[in-house]
Amino acid sequence: MNPELRLRPVRDDDLPAFYRYQRDPEAVRMAAFTAEDPDDAAEFAAHWRRVRADPANESRTVTVDGTVVGYVLAFPVGERTEVSYWIDRERWGRGHATGALAALLRELPRRPVHARAAKDNHASLAVLRKCGFVVRGEDHGYAPGRGHDVEEWVLELSR
Repeated sequence: MNPELRLRPVRDDDLPAFYRYQRDPEAVRMAAFTAEDPDDAAEFAAHWRRVRADPANESRTVTVDGTVVGYVLAFPVGERTEVSYWIDRERWGRGHATGALAALLRELPRRPVHARAAKDNHASLAVLRKCGFVVRGEDHGYAPGRGHDVEEWVLELSR
């Protein structure tokens, strides 16, 4: 049986699940570039108010068979569009991140699209490559999810 993955606009009742996912220590370590304090509920709420209020952002809830499993985003960074995603760790390895990102990319008319991933986040790099992203550069920066600087790949999707 194939699970049915869908994207829909983010709703208020999705946010408690997103908050739980953001507080998972293993997921935070893997993502690396996370909220300064994943347990700060007020900052979490303020972040999502900003994301949802900005018409330049494309934010989608990812559901599988009607259950919320994460989110996917496209947002401006200067003149670039970047994407990001977060899937519940209990759902990792099932293709949900790849399916969600591919679905969001079909909605986005603009190219190129950029993404970043910690160099040691092999799962996220695999998702990005499956969706057509290629490495275009490197960067590094402080990663709150790890408490130190982390090297990252900068990727681009041009088609």
